[in-house]
Amino acid sequence: MTTLTQLPADYIQKPHEVHDMLRAEGPVQEVRLPRGLKVWLVTRYDEAKIALTDPRISKNVHEGGHLFDVHAPANAGRRDFNPALSEHMLNMDAPGHTRLRKLVNKAFTARRIELMRPRINEIAAELIAKLNDGDEVDLLETFAFPLPITVICELLGIPIDNRDEFREWSNTLLSFGSNEDIVHASGAMFAFLSGHVEKVAAQEPDDTFFSALVHADDSGDRLNTQELVSMAFLLLVAGHETTVNLIGNAVLSLLRNPDQMQILRERPELIPASGEEFLRLEGPVNIATFRYTKEPIELGGVTIPENELVMVSLVAANRDPERYPDADKLDVTRSAQGHVAFGHGIHFCLGAPLARLEFDVALTQLLARFPNLQLAAEPETLVWRDSTLIRGLHTLPVRLA
Repeated sequence: MTTLTQLPADYIQKPHEVHDMLRAEGPVQEVRLPRGLKVWLVTRYDEAKIALTDPRISKNVHEGGHLFDVHAPANAGRRDFNPALSEHMLNMDAPGHTRLRKLVNKAFTARRIELMRPRINEIAAELIAKLNDGDEVDLLETFAFPLPITVICELLGIPIDNRDEFREWSNTLLSFGSNEDIVHASGAMFAFLSGHVEKVAAQEPDDTFFSALVHADDSGDRLNTQELVSMAFLLLVAGHETTVNLIGNAVLSLLRNPDQMQILRERPELIPASGEEFLRLEGPVNIATFRYTKEPIELGGVTIPENELVMVSLVAANRDPERYPDADKLDVTRSAQGHVAFGHGIHFCLGAPLARLEFDVALTQLLARFPNLQLAAEPETLVWRDSTLIRGLHTLPVRLA
């Protein structure tokens, strides 16, 4: 018989302590998230990999989305998220997921991503050129956000003038905002992306990524307008949120561990591989997106009944000491392969190669230009965003040196 645990009010600010406690008790617990939603939370590595891949655990929002209402507290208000933004492959099982992924893969090739390296280097250099020794700045605002949002906007052919609007909409949709704010943000995002898709579809195909996606064809099968709008939403939000918080969290980890910062300063060739350790230690996604059981399933000796919400904490799984010795310690020389920061199985993050490339460029240029970067606030004053999905700071004040 399991005991229902209410996660503490400060869970968002101190998730690792909570995960350690839960993991010590077992691989899976029935818990209430801070706002009362009842879920089965997976915190151990082995069980997380199973939960991310077992076909008895579904991601089909059409069939299982009503379970949010079933398991929410009686007084919980609805979040009226525009359903037209949810028709993407992250909310599907096979074969629907397989079809969409195949079409997107035709445009999102490894070669196309690697060809972006010179442009990403250029964007990073332009941003760093605006910064001066001795300045105190919010590194998220001045560098970690504008780099990936510029890249993803260029990738999708979206005018960069809209980037601040996208950031506001994205923050609203991924955090615990009011329903009124959710309705406004999702409606505005849908309206903009619908117009953008229609514009690109009316043009002759060219060699840009989004044109390739709009015109991608697999034996006569193509993405329809709604699928393209939803896919653009997924790529836009995931494409910048992941990298913003990967960069921000990595820099904070280095500022808290100057010995590790010294290693990367002296051996910058380690930076690309170190990205895996930063992803493992403080990845940009805490609790992965919606899943539910289609039938009873046993995970690590715990039986989860049918029609229950299953949430996998990627952050907790990556700090499982059974998988990674000294799991709470940053070690930039560690081989952190096998982490689940980008997910696992068929839903493994499509944009992982792009996020890794942007991280490599960002940290390499930042440490080369400001080797004595310092935190400009007490660590305990830093505030994490109010989201169980995104693991990222509101601001990261630093002193450039």
